[in-house]
Amino acid sequence: MGSLVPFQDLNLCPEPPQTATIPTSSAANTSTSVTGTTAFTFLTPKIEPKQEPFDEPTPTQTVHQQEDFIFSVSNSAPDFIPNPETTPPANGSSSADDQSALYSEYFRISELFRSAFAQRIQKYGDVEVLDPDSRAIVPVPEQSQLTSLTGPTDSSHPEPALSVVVSRKKAGRSNVLVRVSNLGIQDQRHFRDLVRRTRLIYDALRILAVSEEEKRTGAGHGRRARGDLRAAGVMRDRDLWLNRDKRIVGALPGIEIGDVFFFRMELCVVGLHGQIQAGIDTLPASQSSSREPIATSIIISGGYEDDEDSGDSIIYTGQGGQDKFGKQCMDQKLEGGNLALERSMYYGIEVRVIRGLKYENRVSAKVYVYDGLYKIIGCWFDVGKSGFGVYKFRLSRIEGQPEMGSSMLRFAESLRTRPLSARPTGYLTLDISMTKEQVPIFLYNDIDSDHDPIYYDYLVKTVFPVNAFGQGSNGTGCDCVSGCTEGCFCAMKNGGEFAYDCGGILLRGKPVIFECGNFCQCPPTCRNRVSQNGLRTRLEIFRSRETGWGVRSLDLIQAGAFICEYTGVVLTRDQAEVFKMNGDTLIYPSRFSERWAEWGDLSRIFPEYVCPSYPSIPPLDFAMDVSRMRNVACYISHSSSPNVLVQCVLYDHNNLMFPHLMLFAMENIPPLRELSIDYGVADEWTGKLSICN
Repeated sequence: MGSLVPFQDLNLCPEPPQTATIPTSSAANTSTSVTGTTAFTFLTPKIEPKQEPFDEPTPTQTVHQQEDFIFSVSNSAPDFIPNPETTPPANGSSSADDQSALYSEYFRISELFRSAFAQRIQKYGDVEVLDPDSRAIVPVPEQSQLTSLTGPTDSSHPEPALSVVVSRKKAGRSNVLVRVSNLGIQDQRHFRDLVRRTRLIYDALRILAVSEEEKRTGAGHGRRARGDLRAAGVMRDRDLWLNRDKRIVGALPGIEIGDVFFFRMELCVVGLHGQIQAGIDTLPASQSSSREPIATSIIISGGYEDDEDSGDSIIYTGQGGQDKFGKQCMDQKLEGGNLALERSMYYGIEVRVIRGLKYENRVSAKVYVYDGLYKIIGCWFDVGKSGFGVYKFRLSRIEGQPEMGSSMLRFAESLRTRPLSARPTGYLTLDISMTKEQVPIFLYNDIDSDHDPIYYDYLVKTVFPVNAFGQGSNGTGCDCVSGCTEGCFCAMKNGGEFAYDCGGILLRGKPVIFECGNFCQCPPTCRNRVSQNGLRTRLEIFRSRETGWGVRSLDLIQAGAFICEYTGVVLTRDQAEVFKMNGDTLIYPSRFSERWAEWGDLSRIFPEYVCPSYPSIPPLDFAMDVSRMRNVACYISHSSSPNVLVQCVLYDHNNLMFPHLMLFAMENIPPLRELSIDYGVADEWTGKLSICN
């Protein structure tokens, strides 16, 4: 049983309010609307928000990036063009009411203008009046603009056929404050799946946007492609941002402590933090029932000289009084975000804390980690290191929460460099592959005396039957000496497009991917040689009380990145029947769920989107014996909501009957979080794969 509790009317505080409870016992009830606080509208002075360090473009740069955002998903998919002139800002700023009034006045004047002069205007063709009830008129665009939006016009109809209407302002963020509590297991799974699906779409759009930008400008040339901004704009236009219909105080359903985000815009998309750059997210005073602002989340990145972060305790400096270079040049005032934090302290309202950390990766300058809920236990005015007065807030982490994600990142770094110093006991071996892999694979057990993985021969690559290399291997390949390019022979084998971007990230899942093989002239660094280059992520096999043996990463794995191959000895149907009689351990690839179809699925963006069906592959009619030889992938646990997908790949032969089983990340996987696959069939009692016949 779950509850969406309308937040208390702060006018009644500090006495405990009587709250109404709305049951959400199943996923079907989670969309119940909640009515809460009443919005009061009045003008407030403009307050400069506390800006985070410029690791990402400023809002002004964001507009320029959005203006450049024109790319096509595929030859069969439509273009999507976020229009900065008609799309309001993504953040709920304190000037939202002024913008709303401006839009209302615009449409009112437009209606008066249309009523008085519509016939004359239409006669001379200055503007196009679409509908008597449209309540808006706009100039007819130039022919060049029409071509860019709709393609060439019909020569038999010289008059432009397209009419453009200035879209009305989309609804901003809600002023309804709620707290979600007492979620059942089914509700937790529902919200987690909802967040995962949203992040899948975001990652697919972002990766595709960067890939299209690289096609136009070339990899590594020009300014860095801002696929994060483009993806967020498209999703906002299609109302795919989460938690816009309510403001959630406290923990967000579907967001787990330790979740990692590469971009600030993704925080906005999932509703964890609603400001594009400001470090304090608030419900403005103009939208609060008490006419006082309330803080809901903060981001701390260590970029301010008076901040002190010791993990469970934080001294957080307020906003205001800074120049354009981020230097304190005047005293701060108790207003805006500062007042919101002070009021949250007064009413005992917890805030979500997200830490921005520098982390070496190919995607962004830093990562953002959700570290849980904190209480504001103190507020005072002090003289900062710059000599000017600043407001300081002491935050204390609420007890009983899982380990902080930022702590796990630092601990994983120490394990990669000094494993025996970080964990003196529990290691059975520091490389179970015996240097067969490019990176070592740890084996760790601090629970019991089980050493089972040591007794298997480590198998780096799958062993196929000899006849697999004789069928379908025509000895042909591409002639790309310096690396494959669009339109080469291998691209045509994949349906005219490569499966990976220039960074080796999977663009979208397919029934099978043809990588460059032995007969190709391209080098090992070719963009179409990703999974065949082997394991690059540092993994650890560990013993768990919940799942038995499992696998986790010591590195942060980006969504869409290759992890490893699922290896074994391939058996034909007849061979598998013989092995079954001896009770040997077999894996049946045909039972793996087709999670590859979810990666890159843009059906919620484009209704006409069709899942790739080419290149096609016949049903997998073979088994894999892992009873004597196996690799790290065989210890990955089963989950109905996995973070790893199985993608079929061919490179050393072209026999569609026997593909390689390659594993890719379905989401950003933080270090030390367990990897999981949907095996399709799991043991009823343990939730583990039942591989023993």
